[in-house]
Amino acid sequence: MGPMRLDRLSAVLDGLAPTMIVRFAGQILNPQSFEPNEFDGLRLHLLTQGRMQVERPGEECKTLSAPAVAVFRADDRYLLRSLPGDDAVHLLHIDASFQGPAATLLLEAFDRPLLLALRGTDTELDLVVQLIASELADPRCGHPALLARAGEILFIGVLRHLLAHPRTASGLLGGLADPRIARTLVAVHGAPEAPWSLETMAEQAGMSRTAFAVRFREVMSQTPGNYLKRLRLSIADKVVSRGEGLKRAAKLSGYASVSALSRALAQHAATTAGRAV
Repeated sequence: MGPMRLDRLSAVLDGLAPTMIVRFAGQILNPQSFEPNEFDGLRLHLLTQGRMQVERPGEECKTLSAPAVAVFRADDRYLLRSLPGDDAVHLLHIDASFQGPAATLLLEAFDRPLLLALRGTDTELDLVVQLIASELADPRCGHPALLARAGEILFIGVLRHLLAHPRTASGLLGGLADPRIARTLVAVHGAPEAPWSLETMAEQAGMSRTAFAVRFREVMSQTPGNYLKRLRLSIADKVVSRGEGLKRAAKLSGYASVSALSRALAQHAATTAGRAV
């Protein structure tokens, strides 16, 4: 048996807890305007037929030709419209909301929209686009369920594409694109409550402490300790928001005691409030 293949996405997807909701599926007849929304997630638009323009305030219009995908954060403002002369523009719009602790870390990777032409990119993306395009053109039994599940596959396919062809060298996706840093991220996301230290994280990457700390900061734009702290705080915040209490939150997020977690949450709240001023 050969060495186990590193699964760079599963632990992160578990930490995202994504939910896919189909908002629109069919032909664009009028311009579609999108205002900032408060949900923690992304808006995915898959263009399966025709061409459409993407307009954002203060930016030059961009044109996408099918097949293509456009991904925006939910807090973005933009407009989609078909081009004159395109009588049949088919679009699938899916909202991907994230209830898991890794949501903020992923959303930072989409600080600018992703506009991606899909023709000839990845075989798996080609297949899911063909499936969705066929369903939009000729809906059949189980139409909503099929589109929702196809949307999940589309989302994973887009993330896989970004890992194989990173558009940015920093952030969560940049870290997962680096094989050594990815090993540490997968391990930390898989067991955030473990007693992680710089040394144990470096061991996961197969690097010295110094080399690991330097490389991690290069690809993640933050120190290993700060990343671990943010992940644990996010986990604790989600647990508390579910009403499970500080004791359980401390256990699941790796804090030694309730008091230690309380201090960390208070410090984080003060820092966040200071940035907002």
